[in-house]
Amino acid sequence: MLLPPDLREWVPEDDLVHSVIEAVDRLPLKSFRVNHRGTRAKQFPPHMMLALLI
Repeated sequence: MLLPPDLREWVPEDDLVHSVIEAVDRLPLKSFRVNHRGTRAKQFPPHMMLALLI
């Protein structure tokens, strides 16, 4: 296998990305909605997309 099951294993433990992911996971994102119309392609969770934007 080329990639680990969880890509966070490749990031050092003291990296800022772990803090960002933890902070975003604690946010109440109930106001975010998943678009159920459109291409019917699988959509990514709002928490993950927000963490990527940050």
